[in-house]
Amino acid sequence: MTELIPVSRTTDFGVVKLMPDVDRERAWLLTVDGAPQSYVDLDEPEHLEFEYARRLGHVLDLVAKPGRPLDVLHLGGGALTLPRYLAATRPGSRQDVVEADRGLLELVVKHLPLPAGASIAPHGADARAWLEAAPADSADVIVADVFGGSRVPAHITSVTYAREAERVLRGTGVYLANLADSSPFAFLRSQLATFDAVFEHLVLIAEPAVLRGRRFGNAVLVAAHHPLDTATLTRRTASDAFPARVEHGPALRDFIAGARPVQDEEAVPSPEPPDGAFGIG
Repeated sequence: MTELIPVSRTTDFGVVKLMPDVDRERAWLLTVDGAPQSYVDLDEPEHLEFEYARRLGHVLDLVAKPGRPLDVLHLGGGALTLPRYLAATRPGSRQDVVEADRGLLELVVKHLPLPAGASIAPHGADARAWLEAAPADSADVIVADVFGGSRVPAHITSVTYAREAERVLRGTGVYLANLADSSPFAFLRSQLATFDAVFEHLVLIAEPAVLRGRRFGNAVLVAAHHPLDTATLTRRTASDAFPARVEHGPALRDFIAGARPVQDEEAVPSPEPPDGAFGIG
């Protein structure tokens, strides 16, 4: 077997590095300035290593009947982990992937080739600009996993942005976002309030330790105009290696209470993670 070696590139956004996993033959970790961004196994695209990615995958499994192709817009590309996952689990899906870091995108596409026959179109562009130009009612799902370094950019956190997402989604569509915060959850609660102002149903998925304020971590926001299968989602997330809680309904309303929707002029990025929160050994 040919020994795989790390590859890296310095882009306008930082130092991007692809590092092979010594335990899985064709698996790679993508980092930006040392912070893990994505993990992908080219031989087993259904394998989702990161817990937040598994939670997004659970939602993607439940948004439509198993195997049904979807039209998906991914805001944030990383190593194109979820587009590969959907190409494997929902063959025939049409997917646009928007990544602002063109150097990162070029590195990933060159060294981690996309599966043959998959309808995955990568685009080097700003997430919000692409969303604002996208046709109405053109997506079944929007997946937002946008980080500038380790922070969610301010311009994709406002009510105006949320309304653009709603416009692009079909009536039965689902919006998913990977967010990050810690107690007292000023950012996370404001994001829930923002999407609550636009969508009828919200779900939050996070580890209990994060929700109890014990540590900084990821949280998955899900928004739609129809009820989500929270019972199945709860079972699936509870069975993960790092179990998560699924919050919805009155409990989530209590969590949001007092938070206001974010307007463009007051939008701020997600908080800076504490040292080591997303680092690797």
